[in-house]
Amino acid sequence: MRVILMTGKGGVGKTSVAAATGLRCAELGYRTLVLSTDPAHSLADSFDIELSHEPRLIRSNLWGAELDALMELEGNWGAVKRYITQVLQARGLDAVQAEELAILPGMDEIFGLVRMKRHYDEKEYDVLIIDSAPTGTALRLLSLPEVSGWYMRRFYKPLQKMSVALRPLVEPLFKPIAGFSLPDKEVMDAPYEFYEQIEALEKVLTDNTQTSVRLVTNPEKMVIKESLRAHAYLSLYNVATDLVVANRIIPDQVTDPFFQRWKENQQQYRQEIHENFHPLPVKEVPLFSEEMCGLEALERLKETLYASEDPTQVYYKENTIRVVQDQNQYSLELYLPGIPKDHIQLNKTGDELNVRIGNHRRNLVLPQALAALQPTGAKMEEDYLKIRFADAVSR
Repeated sequence: MRVILMTGKGGVGKTSVAAATGLRCAELGYRTLVLSTDPAHSLADSFDIELSHEPRLIRSNLWGAELDALMELEGNWGAVKRYITQVLQARGLDAVQAEELAILPGMDEIFGLVRMKRHYDEKEYDVLIIDSAPTGTALRLLSLPEVSGWYMRRFYKPLQKMSVALRPLVEPLFKPIAGFSLPDKEVMDAPYEFYEQIEALEKVLTDNTQTSVRLVTNPEKMVIKESLRAHAYLSLYNVATDLVVANRIIPDQVTDPFFQRWKENQQQYRQEIHENFHPLPVKEVPLFSEEMCGLEALERLKETLYASEDPTQVYYKENTIRVVQDQNQYSLELYLPGIPKDHIQLNKTGDELNVRIGNHRRNLVLPQALAALQPTGAKMEEDYLKIRFADAVSR
């Protein structure tokens, strides 16, 4: 299955681009699902058709759906939800409040990943297009396999085994005092089963022959800055970006003096987009004279974006992480375009290298060749952070 994730700053037009991409894929004969994982859904508005949690046929070979976190919760997390509700009610909350609070923060992102994994396993579709949340939320979603794996390996798995072993001994004393039971095996197993699904999905997300992110941006300073940060963070998580869509460019035929300054600024920012994202290909889309709503308008956007092209192609393939050996020296190279070296923090613990850029962090499990070595230095060279490793004796 080909997986394409559309992301960008809120309001840049990523939903329209996702919908138009779905139209073109379906036109080429691919069974295509466009799935919105953005809590503030607008995919149904873009197609101008009512959509729900389950895929709905829009036209031949094209389906659309909007993720409903409550339905995913019930279907995949029912035992945990019931237990959390029981705990909250025992602490004095009424049933309605307890039900609402049982949906923990961040579950939208988790269920988005689980839904992707389910469609990937079922193989009902040839192409899955994700209309994801704005970049910040989307990046948290893509980092979940890394972050959840770190906690699951170190904390949850030992706790799970301990809880199952102690429950029969402690439960008779615990329930009369606390007013609720200790979590049973079904409740304790659910989070780890989620983690196993997410861990399996990570292999799909980081396989750049199957999965690509497409960044939708506008020729505006703040939007470009956020898109550049997103590109670097995606590389940090080893998720490939293969295309940038520069949307809402004022056409040359607009000659009204009111737009002259705006057009001049856009010209400067268009050049910055091409330069800063190089060597990624950039597609430019004009500002249309009507709202991109409904199949007729999306058809025009589809023609502008792809013409006779196949959107499922990988437009650019970049190896974002590589290990290089030079005689007895090793270096780990991370593709982090546009990030100054002084914004990057490195820390090695055991066989893991912690890379932090701002408030984004990744724990890289090092290859065996590097796990016993220590980082001796780092430099930025041609958008790659090159980290040198050596053993303690040779340092």
